[in-house]
Amino acid sequence: MSYAFDGAGSPQAPLRGSATGPLAHLAQWIMLTAGWRRLLVAAAAGAVGALAMPPFGALPALVVSLSIAVWLIDGAATGRRGNRGAVLACAVIGWAWGFGYLTAGLWWLGSAFLVEADEFLWALPLGVIGLPAVLALFYAAGFALARLLWSPGLSRIAALAIGLSACEWLRGHLFTGFPWNTLGMALGQNLWLMQSASAIGLYGLTLLAVLIGAAPATLATGETARGRYGPALVACAGLAVMTFIGASRLPTIPTATVPGVRLRLVQPNLNQDAKFRPENRADIIDWYIGLSDRAAAPDRSGIADVTHLIWPESAFPFLIQRDPESLARIAAAFPAGRQLITGAARAEEPLPNERPRFFNSILTISSGPKLGDIYDKVHLVPFGEYLPGPLDAALRAVGLRQFVSIPGGFTPGSRSGQRLLDVTGLPPVVATICYEAIFPGEILPGHAPDGPAPVPGLILNLTNDAWFGDTPGPRQHFAQARLRAVEEGLPLVRDANTGISAVVDPYGRITASLPVGVEGILDADLPVRLPGRTVYAVLRDLPFAGMLAGLGLIALLVRRRIA
Repeated sequence: MSYAFDGAGSPQAPLRGSATGPLAHLAQWIMLTAGWRRLLVAAAAGAVGALAMPPFGALPALVVSLSIAVWLIDGAATGRRGNRGAVLACAVIGWAWGFGYLTAGLWWLGSAFLVEADEFLWALPLGVIGLPAVLALFYAAGFALARLLWSPGLSRIAALAIGLSACEWLRGHLFTGFPWNTLGMALGQNLWLMQSASAIGLYGLTLLAVLIGAAPATLATGETARGRYGPALVACAGLAVMTFIGASRLPTIPTATVPGVRLRLVQPNLNQDAKFRPENRADIIDWYIGLSDRAAAPDRSGIADVTHLIWPESAFPFLIQRDPESLARIAAAFPAGRQLITGAARAEEPLPNERPRFFNSILTISSGPKLGDIYDKVHLVPFGEYLPGPLDAALRAVGLRQFVSIPGGFTPGSRSGQRLLDVTGLPPVVATICYEAIFPGEILPGHAPDGPAPVPGLILNLTNDAWFGDTPGPRQHFAQARLRAVEEGLPLVRDANTGISAVVDPYGRITASLPVGVEGILDADLPVRLPGRTVYAVLRDLPFAGMLAGLGLIALLVRRRIA
């Protein structure tokens, strides 16, 4: 049985002729829960929603999760408490929902605390529980905003979509941003559905994902047959339209490749253990060279078959730039004309009275050895690669440090100087390291110091996900990087220490890959970029902002009419 709602959207008397049956009774029970039971239901609903994220991709789980969210907001307050009390109650519900969603989706972060357990095990609860607890505040704000726009009927679905997509955008931008497992990834991991990202980006997908996922809530609360079934049917139709558009956008033939380019991605599958230490540099170099020179097939001869060799982030536990012997050994192993692109830490000579500055970088090395262009990571991982400014001195005073053992932590590259990497034989390369590839709209340089930036030809993502083992983490990371290819209309070349390494064409199609936990090499041609720029590459989040504003106007007009 479902309830009528007052002008503030609070449940009042049961409606005659409204939905009946087990689903309606479940919705009624959820609406009437209170206290710790309400928070437990919200957290459980959020946790179920995490099953819609990679690698599971269970879209129905998001429908269950968001439908329960609608019913919880429906019953968040009675008329006696007024709208202010309802907004506060919804903020608490939103925090519990977000905490469940993030804890279930990010539990694998705990693996990083076990790599050096003697030093970091004590902090494991901070990563597994503390981080979701803090990030859940964004969902508290999203649910509160939804309640402010809440009205009976279909418009409350729009209100939830506005609140959650706005809070996801904020989560991806404020305090350095952390757009991991943004709700839009429920659609952004499917090859057909992800094509819409070429126009509206990840946050546009998020808005649609909430609208589609929350619409079936009316099956249990609609006052009429039209009110019950209409929203769910519209959601199914919307999903079908997205599928049709995506399938139509995909070409029926493989993407053409760049002439004269043959890539070899090396996935060493090196653990972050005692063997990966500076004193073992000779063995590590031998390992990389030996793996790089493997024959990919009985009729192939190794490095001589490729033009560009790619090694992952943090390939060496020492400063390769300051090790002429190691550089010479690497250069001697390559035939003339071959290029090595590798992740490596590098240091700049300090000025007087300054400490050395260390960078997480991508280096290009050719025979000679000759160092070519360099990219320094701009968007560093808080607590992983550096300690945030306000906490730095205090934490170091008690003997704490970031995960990566670099004195003082890494220094970010200049954001204003971020540019394309110049690699001989390749089109201009958009360089990203590790989780830089999860930030939509931020990976391309806006301009070059001496004029417009050259037209990029590919996204290169070097990463080291060994910290997280064989968990959903590396798979989620790859799925998000893959979506950047569709948004930007550029192929993605991704080399990961422990996987997933892959080459992806500008439509998001995987042309070659190595799974998690496998040692090996991956030879592949480089797909060409799309001939023009995607809508998202030109307008960025403007389409999302327009969608958000349009829904907001509708929600406000409906609420005003009812009031």
